[in-house]
Amino acid sequence: MKKMKKPPLTIGATDLARLTVLAEQVEGRSPEIAQELLAELDRAKATPDNAVAEAVVRMGSTVTFTTGGETRTVTLVFPGEADIAAGKVSILTPIGTALLGLSVGQSMSWTARDGRAHELSVLDVRKPMA
Repeated sequence: MKKMKKPPLTIGATDLARLTVLAEQVEGRSPEIAQELLAELDRAKATPDNAVAEAVVRMGSTVTFTTGGETRTVTLVFPGEADIAAGKVSILTPIGTALLGLSVGQSMSWTARDGRAHELSVLDVRKPMA
């Protein structure tokens, strides 16, 4: 699979600040995950929280996407809230990091923990509950 160019990302200022701190906190025990998240935060365009479009994946968003020929719907959450059975995916997973900041119609390649490359495409984003 050829590596696709990474799409532009948008992230709200609050998510950017909280996720930067989180990545720095886990860097000692999960350096690869922390580095991947920091790299994504680095290339994201930070905007005021109220200026982030509803179609952009942010913390707490419920996202429907395709990957590996299947369609999945998950909610992007902080690690303490993660629950795969309930469809809550941690930002500290490869797929969680890949989803952050994407908007409807964008695609992104991501690497699973087993080292295999995958591609995902965002179909729908529902904004976080207030």
